[in-house]
Amino acid sequence: MKSWSRMQDLAAIVIGVFAALSPLWLDTNNAARWSLIVLGALIALSGLVHMFRPDFTMAEYAMGIFGVLLFLSPWVMNFDGLRGASWTAWVVGVLAVVVAVTAMPVMSSRMHGHGGLATHH
Repeated sequence: MKSWSRMQDLAAIVIGVFAALSPLWLDTNNAARWSLIVLGALIALSGLVHMFRPDFTMAEYAMGIFGVLLFLSPWVMNFDGLRGASWTAWVVGVLAVVVAVTAMPVMSSRMHGHGGLATHH
């Protein structure tokens, strides 16, 4: 496993755990609490899955989807008035999408200098 890929997986786990635990120190309501806990845990889990199964590319796509959902959650779940919870959702959501995109096969091959599309066997 390449060190860049491992770094991305660790970043996903850290930001996911941060989001999941953030209701311990943030003012939240029920919707904010569960959005942060569930989506944060799913982001961390997708990073963990990708760490142990790097060939399972669906983990990157799932992480990106969870990141988008977390980013949208303050508006969808109506907790955008809770400053700390909403900013946590927005920042972690963006970071999860960035980590997911850079971990995708096409992007990884470009970052590693292989150029073109990554081949899958």
